Amino acid sequence: MLGFFRGGTTQKRRTTLRGGLVALATACLAVALTTPVTAAPAGSGGLVVATDTGKLQGKHADSADQYLGVPYAAAPVGTLRWQPPRRATSWSGVRKATEYAAQCLQSGGRGTTSATMDSEDCLYLNVYTPTGANTGHKRLPVLLWIHGGSLKNGSGNEYDGSQIADSQNAVVVSINYRLGVFGYLNVPGLSADGDGNYGMLDQIAALEWTQRNIASFGGDPGQVTIAGESAGAISVCGLVASPKAGRLFSKAIMESGVCESLTRTEATARSTAYANAVGCTGPATLAACLRTRSADELLAASGSLADSSGTLLPTSGTAELPLPPGTALSSGRFNHVPVLIGVNHDEARMFALSYSAATEAQYEQAMRDQYGTAADAVLARYPYRSYPSPYTATYAVGDVWTDSGYMIGLGGCPAEQLGQDFADEQARTYFYEFDDQDAPSALSAALPGFDAGAAHATELPYLWAHFGGDEPLSAQFTTTQRRLAKEMTDYWGSFIRTGSPNTHAPHQAAWPSYRSGHLMSLRPGGSAAITSAAYKTDHQCGFWNSIDAQSGR
Repeated sequence: MLGFFRGGTTQKRRTTLRGGLVALATACLAVALTTPVTAAPAGSGGLVVATDTGKLQGKHADSADQYLGVPYAAAPVGTLRWQPPRRATSWSGVRKATEYAAQCLQSGGRGTTSATMDSEDCLYLNVYTPTGANTGHKRLPVLLWIHGGSLKNGSGNEYDGSQIADSQNAVVVSINYRLGVFGYLNVPGLSADGDGNYGMLDQIAALEWTQRNIASFGGDPGQVTIAGESAGAISVCGLVASPKAGRLFSKAIMESGVCESLTRTEATARSTAYANAVGCTGPATLAACLRTRSADELLAASGSLADSSGTLLPTSGTAELPLPPGTALSSGRFNHVPVLIGVNHDEARMFALSYSAATEAQYEQAMRDQYGTAADAVLARYPYRSYPSPYTATYAVGDVWTDSGYMIGLGGCPAEQLGQDFADEQARTYFYEFDDQDAPSALSAALPGFDAGAAHATELPYLWAHFGGDEPLSAQFTTTQRRLAKEMTDYWGSFIRTGSPNTHAPHQAAWPSYRSGHLMSLRPGGSAAITSAAYKTDHQCGFWNSIDAQSGR
């Protein structure tokens, strides 16, 4: 089930935790400490590094050293379209790494910027380090960021890691990976391997590149934290559940994500319907027909591949994802690493914008269409007239969808259950709710007077100072919001260093493990730990746990 929150407590099978992770991390650390750092030529300012495919020339900007547009895999074009990623081709001499490379081909949306073009040749990453990190002797923790965008748009180029690198003394890596029909199409015969998870395999390839090369940038391959928001967090959960990725990272951060996947049957059915939309209809020749289509033709029909929420998902039952991520979690068969996981207070408000002009009658009809026999109870708890105007229905639908997790289980009560599921399996689980009701948002500019609240993605400028394009949203911060941004960055920095977000600074609230029944409420004026009971009351989880929303479809 993808679109609704499943109420109640799931019985879990407890299995013996897989051993070897601690020994593996120790071995990786030993390798990192003995790997020689490449010396830069005289006069280079220390910004030439050697990778396993050749030397790179970076640049200094924004208080950090930057290495941009670094190829981590071969271009997935021609016969390599819909194939697992291959190692990048080596080069001679010194390659300039001072400008972003192309972002992955996409049909539009967030991530399309004037600074980069779309291309199938897009398997590049960016590395940000504290100034001179590659000439030092201490290996630094690494944050590898996986961007969001429903697995169909976005780019690692949106996330300038300079501030995190400088303030947290860490190495930051942001990556591109194949999107949409190029990354998640599952038609039999396209490839002997991959099964529609080419984007996920790209992420694993980027992690493998990091293991081989990050020491040359001053990073510690034994201290790699994977992190992502939205579809990036879906990807992180998939990697946490993947045996192929288990040797490649030591911590995980999930911002506003879910642990969901498609079965091979579901993925093939969707992909076959997509192929038909492109004009490929013969069951025995689908793969061959698709290979004759241009990138523009493939993109034109790409909307038919996503589910009703517009989101793509990885395919489980495959070599890289043997079990659905939720099943892997509930059975204990996942990569046991410290996890920082959380959501925004008003996650679904941005997804409910289509109801901005809806009347009370239209709102009530929408609830009946979506929740069936449970609609009267939903309407009694979320009455239309309790919300302000204009945009009354958007606020009402946004609260319903947030609390219930209507959008593939995102937000509210299912998020709390996911945090609890992780905490049940391991003590090093830290849960948060971002709750700045005045967070800057592009939504407010799009709809005059619209109150975006702490909507989906509004936490990003607090961690990525340049997020938001040429005019970053962080430029709108008040003094208290700037303090919150520093708090959050320090929490995240402590987590990637130690596996705990606690900074032990006297001015910063202690963040307990979620096993204690407490989560961190991140808000201006002073973040604080709150009880899970308070969170569940706020999001009416007792109600949503008591009904079967799926039965109302």
